[in-house]
Amino acid sequence: MGVFELTITLLLVGAILSMWAERFGIPYPALLALAGAALTFIPGTPTVILDPQLALALFVAPVLLDAAFDASPRDLKRNLPAVISLAILAVGVTTVVVAVVARHFVPGLSWGAAIVLGAIVAPPDTSAATTILRRLRPPHRIVVILQGESLFNDASALLIYRVGVMTTMTGAVAGWTIAPLFLLTCGGGVIAGIILAKIYGWLTTRVREFAVSVILQFIGTFAVWLIADRLGLSAILTVIAYAMTLARMAPARANGRLRISSYAVWEVAVFVLNVLAFVMIGLQLRGIESRTPDVGWHMYLVCAVAVSVAVVLVRLLWVFFYATVVRGILRHFNVALPVANWRAFLVVGWCGMRGIVTLAAALALPDGSAATAFPHRDLIILCAFSVVLTTLVLQGMTLRPLLIWVGLKDDGQVDREVQLARAETSRAALKVLEEHPSRPIVDELRRTYEARVRFSEAQMSDKDYQRPESNLADIHRRVVAAQRNTLEELRTRWVIGDDAYHATEEEIDLIELTTDERLRPEE
Repeated sequence: MGVFELTITLLLVGAILSMWAERFGIPYPALLALAGAALTFIPGTPTVILDPQLALALFVAPVLLDAAFDASPRDLKRNLPAVISLAILAVGVTTVVVAVVARHFVPGLSWGAAIVLGAIVAPPDTSAATTILRRLRPPHRIVVILQGESLFNDASALLIYRVGVMTTMTGAVAGWTIAPLFLLTCGGGVIAGIILAKIYGWLTTRVREFAVSVILQFIGTFAVWLIADRLGLSAILTVIAYAMTLARMAPARANGRLRISSYAVWEVAVFVLNVLAFVMIGLQLRGIESRTPDVGWHMYLVCAVAVSVAVVLVRLLWVFFYATVVRGILRHFNVALPVANWRAFLVVGWCGMRGIVTLAAALALPDGSAATAFPHRDLIILCAFSVVLTTLVLQGMTLRPLLIWVGLKDDGQVDREVQLARAETSRAALKVLEEHPSRPIVDELRRTYEARVRFSEAQMSDKDYQRPESNLADIHRRVVAAQRNTLEELRTRWVIGDDAYHATEEEIDLIELTTDERLRPEE
């Protein structure tokens, strides 16, 4: 089977696995990891070599932009100490511990290669965790901390990774150059990201065509990454700054239809990239298995298991160590403790799943002849996939039961803010309607927005709000279903043609999208 046929087949398998994951409440990357591991045992699978310079840009840049675009600077600022602890300090500790463990089991591994391995497996990709967390709705602060960690731990880990690769391949990096390198790559990356976002916004001001807009979004993302990389800046931080700046500019530049459609395309793109990353790593493992003698393969497997255990334990121990220190400091200064207890710490510590960044960094290691290949590249790729597989399967599949067991409840912060925003925007709409004379269509709009205000105020009141016996979202859903059935019947009876059908269908789609997901009954 060729690479193209294999990729298409595995995309189909990935789609099926994603549906299963949704049904059973587990992150779909966990099932993708198992599918990637299965490729190792399928005879006749091709050997594929990916350009190392392409791996990080292809797999990381779009995924990172998708996550950073939705990040909240306000919430990140409020939880900055916890985010820094996980994104910088925990990454550093994990890197060192993994390097020591790897060298213990593989004495021939150089310190440079061991540090690179530690940097590759250090940053968790919490997108899998937040997928589950959003459905079970724990305290909002936990989700914010995990999202902030996943944004910035990549930058710290890949900086260590970059220095480690450079040192191992050339041996020319002096210790005194690391601090200026850190300031240049990080600070320069943030500034470059902001500037590039403003340039992109200016260049695309008049773009209104959906296909052109989405293509330019992807081109802009890859261009930002490549420009930062060529300038020696932190491509991670550049893309983060670029995305967060665009997120503040985009609402005024795009209409609702374009925005909804582009979100859907990005969601599909991120899914496809996850599938391709696990396909590529599975094909790499097939080559590793054929190149490694039995004695070396046994040693590699033992090292991979030890590294996986170390990664899980270090995160748990670090989270509880940080919690103990912070609580001690706050008690010393008689400061009220934040929302933090052993249950919250346990959940945060268990949300250490590694994912696409770890896979991409492993694939990006230089490959080639014995003279140009990165030392122990096969071992590092095996350990990286072992960590991804272990954390996604072990932690990913047990996170939902853990959340149910500890019983963390939603603090209602997002709900309250949603109702506040809904009430204020509805009042703004009513203010505009007051400027127009009374007419049937104006009066109908006015009644709609007045009801919206009343409902939102009732939800925000201190009193327990008793919802109507028929859930609003259920009524809305039945109304939309009735419209769809009638529209389908009109086309079936040839009362309307397909052009009219699709135009009306799009209008009903937009009506359906106004249903508030937070009002849906829990499944």
